[in-house]
Amino acid sequence: MSATTTASGGRGRGGRERILVAAARLFAVQGINATGMEQVAEAAPVSKRTLYAHFRTKDDLVIAHLRDLASSGATLESVLTREDIPPRERILGLFVQSAPEAAPVRGCPFIDAAAEFPDPDSAVHSYAREQKLRMVELVTALVTELGCREPAALAEQLVTLADGAASRAMVLGEADYGRHARAAAETLLAHALTA
Repeated sequence: MSATTTASGGRGRGGRERILVAAARLFAVQGINATGMEQVAEAAPVSKRTLYAHFRTKDDLVIAHLRDLASSGATLESVLTREDIPPRERILGLFVQSAPEAAPVRGCPFIDAAAEFPDPDSAVHSYAREQKLRMVELVTALVTELGCREPAALAEQLVTLADGAASRAMVLGEADYGRHARAAAETLLAHALTA
C-alpha cells in the first residue's frame, strides 16, 4: 500500500488506534511473539510506514498495547481502583472474570507478556512487573483500610490467588474458574479480620 493510497483512502486517520485494536486482537488470538508487525499493519489496515511512524519497534507496540489495556479498565486490576465499591468487594472482584461465552479465556495479559518476554531486563517484562507490583500495592492499601493484620503478607497471598486463578482459567478454558480462588480469598479475609 502506498502513502498516496493511505491518504486518499482515508486510512491515515486514527491509524494509531486501529493499530492498537488490531494488535490486541492478534495478540489475544495468536500470542505476542507469533504476531508479526506486517500482520498488524495488514489487520489495521495501515501501511508499514504508518505502523513504524507510530511504533518504532515491536516492543514499543507491545508496551503501548499493555498500557492501553491498563488504562481501559479491561484488566483484573481495574476493579481495585473503583471507588463506588467497598474495599472488600473490590478485592473479591479480582476473582470474577467476565468474558463473552464464545470468547477464549486469556488470563492476565501482564503475566502473558512477561512469559513471552522472559528477560527481566526487557522493556516489556519490566512494564509487566510494574503492573503486577502496582496490583499488590493497591490490594495492600485496601486490606489496610479494612484493618487486616499484616496487610503486606495478606496482599501477596490475595494477588497470588488472583494470578493463579487467571492462569488456570486460561489453561482450562473456564472463565468462571476464579470462584475457587474467591472462596479461599474470603477465608483469608475473614481470618485476617477476626484474628
